[in-house]
Amino acid sequence: MPAPQKGAAPGLTKVASFEHQVTGVTVSKDGRIFVNFPRWTEDTAVSVAELKDGTLTPFPDAEWNGWRNAKKDQVDARNHWVCVQSVVADPKGNLWVLDPAAPAMAAVVKDGPKLVEIDLKTNKPARTIAFDEAVAPQGSYLNDVRFSPDGKTAYLTDSGASGALVVVDLDSGKARRLLDGDPTTMPDKSVTVSYDGKPLRRPDGRGVEFAADGLALSPDGKTLYWQAIKGKTLYSLPTDALTGWLTSSVVPSALTDKSLSGKVETVGENGPADGLIISRHDGRMYVTAPEENAVKVRDLTAKGGTPTVLVQDSRMRWPDTFAEAPDGTILFTTSHIQDSAFYKPDAPAALPTELWSIKPGAAEATGSTTAPK
Repeated sequence: MPAPQKGAAPGLTKVASFEHQVTGVTVSKDGRIFVNFPRWTEDTAVSVAELKDGTLTPFPDAEWNGWRNAKKDQVDARNHWVCVQSVVADPKGNLWVLDPAAPAMAAVVKDGPKLVEIDLKTNKPARTIAFDEAVAPQGSYLNDVRFSPDGKTAYLTDSGASGALVVVDLDSGKARRLLDGDPTTMPDKSVTVSYDGKPLRRPDGRGVEFAADGLALSPDGKTLYWQAIKGKTLYSLPTDALTGWLTSSVVPSALTDKSLSGKVETVGENGPADGLIISRHDGRMYVTAPEENAVKVRDLTAKGGTPTVLVQDSRMRWPDTFAEAPDGTILFTTSHIQDSAFYKPDAPAALPTELWSIKPGAAEATGSTTAPK
């Protein structure tokens, strides 16, 4: 991988280039960078890696990265990365790895869906929270994860066939699937995701159908935000509406999908978006805009409205996932989904992708420099 290069867009720096399709990125409180590579169109040799001095090192070790599609009957899916979608470092010095265990976004591998905590002091897995079919049924694709400030709760999106949110109590490992198939977590039928000026479709005519994907939690942990990629609307829910079910002998009526749906608020329209993050430093929401090769920002203190372009560059093909470094630098991956074999049958199985960074303040809206192509 090349050394970091300055881009044409103000404040935009290419941090790394990869030979494979990246999605997730995170930065630990001491500045370590981790990335992940899902098994979508290739049986990638590395699923989770630490990026240091331009080199990828399998994490936590080669054994955890040893699962292969061709060896799925010989390798235990419970303690190997099957198809990792997200990596997130928490404030306590742990790395969490979300594995939906659905290679090619197809069948879920038995015993594979899990959320794994790795202690970054020892670089060893500390615990695994396994998800059964009530949480990760066939057709699911657990996508993104955020953690409450007190470290007791995890919130997940499912971008699969039936969009949903998942709430996990980290002390007990219990999880519950919520808003399953709700209009706020499902693809918006009125939206067609386009690229290069035309609808993005697979060879069989299907378009982009990803459900609830992008996820963000307010710094105080009180508000959860999410959006479908095939969608335009950003939704939110007070997190206190999601509590109370663990201590009840029966599921409280407040946690029925019908009751929760009535508490969901419409924040505004982003247009089709993938990754979301709320900065700990400035409180703004950063929004990826795959159709526009752009990253936008939304002022959450203003009701409604639309996000504003922060940086736009034709090399930023499908901005995917955000991370925030301790100094406030925003990192994001570009996963080139529109260039993948899902949409271009002649595309290489191994798809080159990138990691970028933005210094907030260096590229203030509007930061467009090169027109999308």
